[in-house]
Amino acid sequence: MRIHEWVGALSERNFRLFFIGQTASQIGGGMAPVAITFAVLNHGTASEVGYVSAAGLTPLVVLLLAGGVIADRFSRRVVMLSSDLLRTVAETGLALWILFGAPPLWGFMAAAALMGMGSAFFNPAMTGLVPQIISESKLLQANALNSLSGSVAQVIGPGLAGVVVGVWSPGWAVLIDGLTYGVSVVSLYLISIEWISKESKESFFLQLRRGWSEFWLRTWLWVIVLEFSFVNVLIFAPMFVLGPVIAKESLGGAPAWGLILACEGVGAVLGGVVMLRWNPPRPLLTASLATLTWTWPLISLALRAPVATIASGTFVSGIGLAVFGALWTTTMQREIPSDVLSRVSAYDWFGSLVFLPIGMAVIGPIARAYGFTTTIMTSTVLLVVFVCATLTVPSVVKMRAPVHVAIQD
Repeated sequence: MRIHEWVGALSERNFRLFFIGQTASQIGGGMAPVAITFAVLNHGTASEVGYVSAAGLTPLVVLLLAGGVIADRFSRRVVMLSSDLLRTVAETGLALWILFGAPPLWGFMAAAALMGMGSAFFNPAMTGLVPQIISESKLLQANALNSLSGSVAQVIGPGLAGVVVGVWSPGWAVLIDGLTYGVSVVSLYLISIEWISKESKESFFLQLRRGWSEFWLRTWLWVIVLEFSFVNVLIFAPMFVLGPVIAKESLGGAPAWGLILACEGVGAVLGGVVMLRWNPPRPLLTASLATLTWTWPLISLALRAPVATIASGTFVSGIGLAVFGALWTTTMQREIPSDVLSRVSAYDWFGSLVFLPIGMAVIGPIARAYGFTTTIMTSTVLLVVFVCATLTVPSVVKMRAPVHVAIQD
């Protein structure tokens, strides 16, 4: 198999520049959780780590809808460039503060809030920009490459951060993260694209309302977003709140948990490679079924299975996550008009994340009240119920990928 058949999207200059910048910033983003957590813990507590995380997530959720409108109203490239410039300043500023001082809790929270603000505007704009910088025939492959780079970053970033933190200090790891956003700024600046909004004279709220109308018009879209409002909680709250506790008590501690998470990243890499050449005829059916791969690691975790069993489950679920991500993003980009795509994407992001902070906060007390096993098994059963309910919706099951977008040389 010739290599350009797998990565032909990289032959197009604009997408190649975008891919370089995104790969760099995603590796930096993979370093951030480890680097900032250890920086906070140098002088703080685990609770303060939670406060910093919440400070980043809250503006992300609150500003997503505004970010979607802005991205459709103005140049998406400029919105993304500005967002990454903000994130560069926030992370490099925090890094220098760590290296030459001891930031108080509010300093970490302020930097996290700025990062969340940047992401709120960047994410909807990115969904809308990709179809503008790649040929339609290579759109699925481009999204698969983006997913693949994110998956590789998920494997490389935390490990690199661990080495930098161990050998030098958390401040240097945060600084590297900030500089990777700078790479993205340069890449976005070099992209050549011309785009003029068709609705530049419409009010903010009118544009927001039109985005909602386009979102609500498509049953397949709001049904899956509604599904993931709960599915994200059912997957990620048990895995990332209860999982580390189980690993500490029963599986051998941090090394075992690191292996389990790394296997998810490796699986996601494989899933991204698969999606470079696979274009299933029923993308939403395939994507929804891929979500069920998460039942394996959840059940294994609930039953305190051996580390190898749980890790093999996260490996498979990583494949499923990559398959879902590539197919879902590509379907949205194909089916939604370009001039409203970022707004619709913002509703997708908002709906998918809106309950996650609550889930993260309540899963611990629920597990203490009813037991870890019961809580995780209940989450698994509900996950299956939500996915099966989604598969009863005709527009989800019957959605077909257009033949003319098959990957070409």
